[in-house]
Amino acid sequence: MARDVLIVGGGVVGLFTARYAAERGLSVTVVERGGPADEGCSFGNAGMIVPSHVVPLAAPGMVSLGLRYLLSPESPFYVRPRASLDLLRWGARFWRAANARHVERSAPVLRDLHLASRACFEELAGTIDFGLVTRGLLMLCKTTHGLEEEARAADHARSLGVPATALSAAEAQALEPGVRLDVAGAIHYPLDAHLTPGRLMASLRESLERSSVRMIWNASVTGWKTREGRVEAAVTTRGDLTADEYVLAAGVWSTPVARDLGVSLPMQAGKGYSLTLPAPRRLPHLCALLHEARVAVTPMGRALRVGGTMELTGIDTAVNPARVRGIVKAVPRYLPDFEVGDFDGLPAWVGLRPCSPDGLPYLGRTGRFRNLSVATGHSMMGVSLAPITGRLMAETLAGAPPSIDIEALSPDRYS
Repeated sequence: MARDVLIVGGGVVGLFTARYAAERGLSVTVVERGGPADEGCSFGNAGMIVPSHVVPLAAPGMVSLGLRYLLSPESPFYVRPRASLDLLRWGARFWRAANARHVERSAPVLRDLHLASRACFEELAGTIDFGLVTRGLLMLCKTTHGLEEEARAADHARSLGVPATALSAAEAQALEPGVRLDVAGAIHYPLDAHLTPGRLMASLRESLERSSVRMIWNASVTGWKTREGRVEAAVTTRGDLTADEYVLAAGVWSTPVARDLGVSLPMQAGKGYSLTLPAPRRLPHLCALLHEARVAVTPMGRALRVGGTMELTGIDTAVNPARVRGIVKAVPRYLPDFEVGDFDGLPAWVGLRPCSPDGLPYLGRTGRFRNLSVATGHSMMGVSLAPITGRLMAETLAGAPPSIDIEALSPDRYS
């Protein structure tokens, strides 16, 4: 069994991989391109744990829906026109994957991952504090058409063993006494949950430091040294780093880093935004998704976070004010206790989600190098799937068979 492991990427997936690898007795080093104070995609997200999300991003109807969204500057989806061969290839692969057969194959895998990850979170909550709340999620639907759409999704979830209950507007309001709702109805997913991402990241880092995991900050991987089908060293801005096993968990930055090794990990950066009200006038009891608006609303302690959008703009963290306005304007339409002015002056957080063309993460060993593994490409499900990703990765590094079949997630599927 390998003794030394180098994990490239200090986001939530990298940290969970480090935690579970260290529990198995491995000596772990994490190298992160940013610093301890940087708040990447693992910090400002909606903090949702979503067994309800059994359908991958690449699904029937998503291409036509995305095209309709392009007509509105405040819509939840946008693709910046640019001369990019990578974007064209990604789009073609997404189009080919967005079909019923792909969903049928992928949904059971996502279900197993989400349920196992939820169990990991519950186990972890007994040892560290990250604000876990297990009251479920409300999918709030403003229109009858939206409610019918989500009811079909709930039927699909139930067919896979994920519970879901259709609610009238009055029933939804009874389940959510914290705020007034203005909706046609809702779907309640009782196994969904939420947490506070910043507290999760801080607690993970503190626990890793206590377990002697080595963290190297502000160090970018600029190249690799390889020999006879093995990686021998990662070349970084802080010097060469050697290990027995290497794990690439650097989010969207994994693509250019892997390219230097001849490993193809097609991904696009899906830019998302969030704003956090530190002292909202009312506080929901449950997290919620505003169905038609594609906006997430999550209580986090005494604060309230709202977030959304999917912008394919390349690796770019510039704020698009129109997208932020779209998020803010959606909230009062569903939750009339809030006004657009409540969000005036709040800074918009920006994160780049690593989106694979088929909506599934890359997880497992590469065929090109015997000691290189990949754990990235989780799109909007990074926090939700991080614990089980880390556990599966640790099993792989320790030479144990994976506890969940991850063949469909092979990092070689686009090679």
